[in-house]
Amino acid sequence: MKKVEIYTDGACSGNPGIGGWAAVLLYGQHRREISGGESETTNNRMELTAVIEALKKLKEPCAVTIYSDSAYIVNCFHQKWYKKWEQKGFKKNPDLWKELLALVQAHEVNFVKVKGHSDVELNNRCDELARAEVMKLKQ
Repeated sequence: MKKVEIYTDGACSGNPGIGGWAAVLLYGQHRREISGGESETTNNRMELTAVIEALKKLKEPCAVTIYSDSAYIVNCFHQKWYKKWEQKGFKKNPDLWKELLALVQAHEVNFVKVKGHSDVELNNRCDELARAEVMKLKQ
């Protein structure tokens, strides 16, 4: 199985408000940056979208390590919150959670919590890209 590292981040100006998401995918010597935004969203939706869009770029099952500063996402998988949320019908962001859970099942995924706005270079790069998407939508 190919080993891929993915750094992700989401940003929102207002919550809800204009949002951006970004991811940096690493495989061997290859690096790919992706980003996008939405005009009316929330920070959590952007965090989820970053992970989803990154996983959608993988063309085959991979061993993936996802680095995120989102406790919402990382704790959900570490503590298996999604099981209870699934049983209760996903009260928040059901569309994104269903899509993310399906994508995670296609790969071996490990989630790692990183401290946001610290010395994690690629997390900072994702933050920069996500905020740039917000600025594009504000213009």
